Amino acid sequence: MSQVPVPPARGAADHPGLFLTLEGGDGVGKTTQVRILAETLRAEGVEVLVTREPGGTALGAEIRRLLLDGDHVDPRAEALLYAADRAHHVATLVRPALERGVVVVSDRYLDSSVAYQGAARSLGVEEVRNLSLWATGGLLPDRTILLDADPALADRRAGGRGGRDRLEREPGAFRAALREQFLALADAEPERIVVVDAARPVDAVAAAVRRAFDPLLAARLGVGGEGV
Repeated sequence: MSQVPVPPARGAADHPGLFLTLEGGDGVGKTTQVRILAETLRAEGVEVLVTREPGGTALGAEIRRLLLDGDHVDPRAEALLYAADRAHHVATLVRPALERGVVVVSDRYLDSSVAYQGAARSLGVEEVRNLSLWATGGLLPDRTILLDADPALADRRAGGRGGRDRLEREPGAFRAALREQFLALADAEPERIVVVDAARPVDAVAAAVRRAFDPLLAARLGVGGEGV
């Protein structure tokens, strides 16, 4: 198993908002769960910003096109492009929203870079994580949900969506290494990362996702407590 860097010490949140992220391999249902979570929170009167990486900003959309719809990208260039997107995303969108007290829900964040480029691309998990921490001024999510499913199931789901992007076309060994690293990250940071079985029906996964976020939502915003 790949080495996982020791996470930095984290004190009280330096912003009134909440930063929630969903992670996992392609086809595990992140986009669907982000949408369901945002809809339920908005129905409870919570201000929510939904975003994604790469592509949460205009610059990010261009970087996303280069990364996912283009031809081969050198692995180091790939890692740097993701870090550039993340730096701009945090500085111009995520941090300002958190400072306003908004709940930010992101489809992917730095854990994806650690798993994809650090482990599956063999660039080094510590090097890639440190690059993202530098790019974002050390911003970590308040809580991360890892949607976990067998790579074969996730691959079938991704294939059912139609055309595959460059990363979705990676071979089975790449997807297996990716899942292993995501689970290693969860083992290293159990206070932040909660693993949810994504092979279950959508509603069951949504309920588990909400339960994982509820303690933070109740403590910070006074909402939640029962799940969905």
